[in-house]
Amino acid sequence: MRPSPSGDASAPEPDPRAGRGSADRPTPPLYGREAETRLINDFVRGVRGGGAAMVVRGEAGIGKSALLSESAEVATAHGLRILKATGVESETHMPFAGLHQLLLPIHAEIAELPAPQRDALGAAFGLTDAAVPDLFLIALAVLNLLGETSARSPVLLIVEDAHWLDRSSADVLAFVARRLDAEPVVMLAAIRDGFSSSFDGAGLRELQLERLDDDDAAALLDDRNPGLAPAVRGRLLKESAGNPLALVELPLASQGQRDEGALLAWLPLTTRLERAFTARVSGLPPVTRTLLLVAALNDGVALTETLEATSVVTGGRVTVAALTPALAVGLVDVDEAGVYFRHPLMRSAIRQSASLSQRHTAHAALAGVLADQADRGVWHRAASSPGPDEGIASELEVAAARAHRQGAVTTAAAALERAARLSDDPAHRVRRLLRAAEYAVELGRHDVVVRLLREAEPLELSPHQRARIVWIRASFDDGIRDDGAGVPLLTEVAERAAADGDTGLALKLLGIAALRCFWVQPGPEARQRVIAVAESLPVDKNDAQLLTIFAYAAPIDRGAVVLERLPHSVAAPGRDSQAIRLRGSTAVLVGDFDLAEALSAASLTELRAQGRLGLLARALGAQAWSAVHLADLSVAIPAVEEAGRLARETAQPLMYAIVQATGAMLAALRGEHDRVEIFAAEAERASKSICARPVLATVQLARGLAELGRGRYDAAYEHLIRMHDPADPAYHIGLRCYSVTELADAAAHSGRGGEIAGIVEELEAIALRTPSPSLHAGLRHARAVLADDAEAEPLFQAALQVNMRRWPFVRARAQLAYGEWLRRRRRSADSQAPLRAARETFDALGVIPWSERARQELRASGETSRRRNSEAQDMLTPQELQIVQMAAEGLTNKEIGQKLYLSHRTVSSHLYRIFPKLGIASRSELGSALRTSA
Repeated sequence: MRPSPSGDASAPEPDPRAGRGSADRPTPPLYGREAETRLINDFVRGVRGGGAAMVVRGEAGIGKSALLSESAEVATAHGLRILKATGVESETHMPFAGLHQLLLPIHAEIAELPAPQRDALGAAFGLTDAAVPDLFLIALAVLNLLGETSARSPVLLIVEDAHWLDRSSADVLAFVARRLDAEPVVMLAAIRDGFSSSFDGAGLRELQLERLDDDDAAALLDDRNPGLAPAVRGRLLKESAGNPLALVELPLASQGQRDEGALLAWLPLTTRLERAFTARVSGLPPVTRTLLLVAALNDGVALTETLEATSVVTGGRVTVAALTPALAVGLVDVDEAGVYFRHPLMRSAIRQSASLSQRHTAHAALAGVLADQADRGVWHRAASSPGPDEGIASELEVAAARAHRQGAVTTAAAALERAARLSDDPAHRVRRLLRAAEYAVELGRHDVVVRLLREAEPLELSPHQRARIVWIRASFDDGIRDDGAGVPLLTEVAERAAADGDTGLALKLLGIAALRCFWVQPGPEARQRVIAVAESLPVDKNDAQLLTIFAYAAPIDRGAVVLERLPHSVAAPGRDSQAIRLRGSTAVLVGDFDLAEALSAASLTELRAQGRLGLLARALGAQAWSAVHLADLSVAIPAVEEAGRLARETAQPLMYAIVQATGAMLAALRGEHDRVEIFAAEAERASKSICARPVLATVQLARGLAELGRGRYDAAYEHLIRMHDPADPAYHIGLRCYSVTELADAAAHSGRGGEIAGIVEELEAIALRTPSPSLHAGLRHARAVLADDAEAEPLFQAALQVNMRRWPFVRARAQLAYGEWLRRRRRSADSQAPLRAARETFDALGVIPWSERARQELRASGETSRRRNSEAQDMLTPQELQIVQMAAEGLTNKEIGQKLYLSHRTVSSHLYRIFPKLGIASRSELGSALRTSA
């Protein structure tokens, strides 16, 4: 890991201030930045009331660093501890370099963290040889480390040039930034316009810096360069175009050029600034120029490294005195630990002004100095190579494997791509390109995948490598960006892979094909082909991945097989959280919702402990979907909230969309009609990239549920019937089977029972092919509510034969429908018992619209009902409910924080707000508050 000074890795760019201040006079404000200065200073001062993060954006030289420097002065005056990191372009391949730089001053405090988090940071920073766990476990460790530090003194985190942080560090800090609300920690991150960053889309507050207006630009120029000739002054103002750094640097570059015509010709602003910096370098002694080039190419700041490498280049001993001329013209700052460029453009200007051979020589010297640091040294060796070099390529491949083990997938992919460029053997080049592409899939970098595969495909490829290319291309976003046309190709390639003996690759390809069968509509022949090839593979018949392929590709035709084998699969030895999660999703697709809920819940503990938040989002999504269908709101409410948040954070757009649709169903069950449409609209927006049938089907089910709850049966029917029309985008062969109860209720109450006779008949035929618990329960309900009066009663009795413990909502709905039927037959006394039982179940479940329907029917039968008391789930936010549930189980705040990826201080803050809501005074009362009405 690169050396770094204590927290201050780089001096900020020059502050374009009016005057420089003095010991007895405060530093004047930045020109034209009064409003921005007040905003940031208030932001920092408010840290004791709760933390937050802000992104400061703007073009190069616009004054981002000056504002951050101003905030540091305010923070110091208010007793905050300052931790700083600066992204450097040449360090982007160094995993966790920025994070290590930021945390170095509090490195000793890592020992105070819980063992899993302490070990995670140790592995990330290369202190152990252990494989780095999921990135999010490292992020939780950082969050808790900052929480412990801020307990002693509030903290300001300053991240300069965040767009050049290594990806691992940036992802961790973006995760932390979203979770600072309960910590006395504020974060300021500066990002240059035109650059993407992990902070993009994180929902953070942003401040966009614009160029100075004419008056402020003129005042700054006159302050720094009084007495300029009018023509020169006018040209500089025009060329600087309100950019503060340009107003400071361009006059220095044009010294001696006192007429307008002699000034720099017009160039794009950044280029002009780089030329300005280059002009200041050109007059320096040769050894100083060489030293600056070495420093610009070094991926660390250590002064000793730079001096030693420069000595190698020049052939003589170089000391720090060689930096004196550069210090005099303000290009760098230096201390005992390192040399720092005062602006990133200085580094890039020096690098660009050097010849290719000069850069090769400097990199070679650095590689020699860093011989004992394999990962850093090999990158410099690669940069020094003028052509292919298999030795360096092999070293880069080893470094890639090491980086991947550390969790630095971006670095691993970059190392393999560079190794491919240096490969003199085409076979090695192909192998490295494909591995790099696989890593790019992990990163969600579709552009990188396309570029690498485009480079690999013209080369001589084996059949196995071509199969891998198909899998790589299709596996991006789980292969769901494409339409169903790709299913036959995937199946064909999978069959060839199996014939070549690669069963693992065949399963992966069939898994993607099956997912496409779920998300789009490939047709029955394509589905059957997927199943046929899957059944031909030499794998255990209870294999979790095989059963998932069956359920995704053919939930009806293979429903019986899945439901028969799933219990045996669950009982298999070992506790593989991913396999358990897959089984939970499989159970959802075949309509066994209580098993799906239980399996998904069983996978959560390990997935949380491992920090596998992408998979955790999927497990929670399956749990939420099942819990909503069971009306198990105590599970569904927190699961929907957490699954949606994690799906967004882990960049899974269609997972996010299906969770939003599930949230719409949940809102419908709770009678939150406005929120139904908010969730539904968001689900439709998030899935617009393809016609995602599961999302659209769930949205229509949610809207139908909402209208049923409001007693608007015609409107409910119009929404629900769409799920059963093959020409409608909301049609889904599997999910429509789980909306039979809703469709039958809407049709019966709106007098349109005859219109769905064909649909019910079709579903009856499907039920002969699958024992799906949800489908069969729905059909029993439909038979009863759609039957003639003479035949209805025994059918209602059959519909009531539901396991109350497993499916209470299903049974209560049958009781409600039976009670309604009895009352309409003028058997009011007989109707009261089933209506009363339905009301009690609905009250306990918290499905308010159905509670009110039962109460209305009871009133019509002559019986009054007490009002439903509010339950904990009615008064708490989803995350509060989740925290209360865990606290009631006896978990400590730290344990809850570790599970939910929150700091323990955030958990404590939530509990502080929860107690008054529940009317309790101590933690010991939480259990009873959840069991009884408040």
